[in-house]
Amino acid sequence: QVQLVESGGGLVQAGGSLRLSCAHSGRTFSRYPMGWFRQAPGKEREFVAAISFSGSSTFYADSVKGRFTISRDNAKNTVYLQMNSLKPEDTAVYYCAAGRLFSSPTVRSDEYDYWGQGTQVTVSS
Repeated sequence: QVQLVESGGGLVQAGGSLRLSCAHSGRTFSRYPMGWFRQAPGKEREFVAAISFSGSSTFYADSVKGRFTISRDNAKNTVYLQMNSLKPEDTAVYYCAAGRLFSSPTVRSDEYDYWGQGTQVTVSS
């Protein structure tokens, strides 16, 4: 069973930066595409970024393109989300998710089978 544990959330001022990490418990991490999603209060969960299992391809929501960077270290079983130039509208609970074995990364949350517990990111104005 895959377990995902996020860390790195917190409170930051607008314009600041945070780096989220997501540790994957399994020995087959390098075979899964990974994604980050977020959910703000009263809103639906939305796609943020995704990365292929090899790390060679990345995808971003338009709202974060140019500010956020997703990366992975397969030797450490960890995926990262570097968030720069944060805005108050980035405030949300951020979740990492593991997709399906050897599949392509996707923006669809229903194509991710494993989810972390989430980490809160709050951006003050």
